[in-house]
Amino acid sequence: MLLSRRFLPYFVTQCLGALNDNVFKNVLLLLVAYSQVDELPIDVNLFVNLAAGLFILPFLLFSAHAGQVADYVDKSALIRRLKLLELVIMSFAVFAIVSHSYMVMLLLLFLMGVQSAYFGPVKYSLLPRVLDNSELVSGNAWVEMGTFLAILAGTISAGLIVASDNATYWAAASVFILALIGALTSWFIPSIPAHSLQKPHFSIVRATFANIKKARRTPGIWVAILAISWFWFVGATYLTQFPNFARITLAADPTVVSLLLLLFSVGIAAGSFVCERLSCHQVELGIMPLGLALLAGFGIDLYFAIPAKPELAALYNLQSFIAEADHYRLMLDLFMIGGGGGLFIVPLYTYIQARAKDGECAQAIASNNIINALFMVTSAVFAMVILNVFQWQIEQLFLLLAVGNVLVLCWLLLGWPELLLSMSSYYYRRFKHKVSLDDPNALHKQAKLIVVTDNLSWSDMMLLYGSFTHPVHFTEGMIQRLSLNRFYRRAVLCISYLASSVDDATDNNATTKDASTESYEAAELDIDSVICVSAVQLKQVQAELKDYTCVTTKLSVKADGAKRLVLEIRPLTAG
Repeated sequence: MLLSRRFLPYFVTQCLGALNDNVFKNVLLLLVAYSQVDELPIDVNLFVNLAAGLFILPFLLFSAHAGQVADYVDKSALIRRLKLLELVIMSFAVFAIVSHSYMVMLLLLFLMGVQSAYFGPVKYSLLPRVLDNSELVSGNAWVEMGTFLAILAGTISAGLIVASDNATYWAAASVFILALIGALTSWFIPSIPAHSLQKPHFSIVRATFANIKKARRTPGIWVAILAISWFWFVGATYLTQFPNFARITLAADPTVVSLLLLLFSVGIAAGSFVCERLSCHQVELGIMPLGLALLAGFGIDLYFAIPAKPELAALYNLQSFIAEADHYRLMLDLFMIGGGGGLFIVPLYTYIQARAKDGECAQAIASNNIINALFMVTSAVFAMVILNVFQWQIEQLFLLLAVGNVLVLCWLLLGWPELLLSMSSYYYRRFKHKVSLDDPNALHKQAKLIVVTDNLSWSDMMLLYGSFTHPVHFTEGMIQRLSLNRFYRRAVLCISYLASSVDDATDNNATTKDASTESYEAAELDIDSVICVSAVQLKQVQAELKDYTCVTTKLSVKADGAKRLVLEIRPLTAG
């Protein structure tokens, strides 16, 4: 997959874009901070905050329109146009950098934010169009790794450029060359035709609210967006506070800041690929809580791993910081926090791509970008309140974030039924039984299936739940026969299918449906759903879901000495 034409040119193009964004932004901030800027018409601190805000602002203003455009036009053609726009912006940036026109550079930074806002939805919605379901997790892992390593490389490169001789010329040449290479690689991305008939209409406020409203119609996608946005809240706080954390708390110089960024970014890359291995090439939402648990656990340990501030004549540099054994636990914590972040966000991005309806994936990603931007802005305000109003220390802010991760994990497990069931399904399929599929017709990947099965136990239900690509629902009559605690009963009833009169006809003793659950009727089903029914319910369900294909399943023990279970999936034969 990595070296194929359908992925490699896109991967290189998006990495170069993230790299160039961060080189240009950080060069601008460092030139302003360390150069003679007497001609600057505003205060330096105000300039720095404006730069951060102007880069994020386009994500709030234009993401909704960007999502509509990405779904409506050929994705490869859109990427090429956006990369040409980047090249034009960077051409103007060359003259602005050389002439020290900082206010012009601020305007160009805003335009780069606009370009990035339009690139974001097409960046993620492209993947499900060019990759198989078995490759989607791997593709997202590579994208997250490339993005965060590009952010790291851009941040470090900007520092090296500004510290060099002839810094302005090196900076101007770097941003132009990166934009030029990115524009060239974009021409190797194969054509990806449009798959939406909804013509985009430019509107900032109305389109933004309409886009978010559409995302909220699918509760799972909306919760995934909120969870991803929480990660960006946490990640933005860590990245913003690293310089002062190193200087004030660790008594270290800027070289240690680069080390902290390296540990965090490489940790995210490592976590992304561990996620790929754990998912076994399929969408596995059940892995995500492990990532959030790592974020919480190692975030709490980070607070206790900070050594007492030494009495030093000079700040730690990179070599002396690494030489101190007391710092190893702190370094491990930062790496594992990054690893938890990778395990956390890759399943969520993959879930959105897999669950979004055809022709609406880019719009779902656009909604995600809007909420991400809001959370990142909120994180800056939150940090200012904690550090400046309440006068807390940075390490206490980090501890508060870790406790927040615990609370978010509890909220997700209690408030997102699909997550709780996905965790249980992952345990039964990967650890307790090690299930393999016997499905020569690849029926488990198809949409609109009726799965006929009888006498399901809770274990059998969990094995079935995670074995299909599309959302799985069970009829209420099947669920009511199981003895479950109230958390699992509520979770499975929330994804149950309420067939007209079926359950009353098949089980007169079935408990009345809890008003707090959200069973689906035929008209409310996701178009790609999989419905599990008993044999006596089949005719009634077939009458309601006429375009669904019927299949049967059978569990058997694999005769290889390991006692592994095999799930056979076959078309239902007449009679």
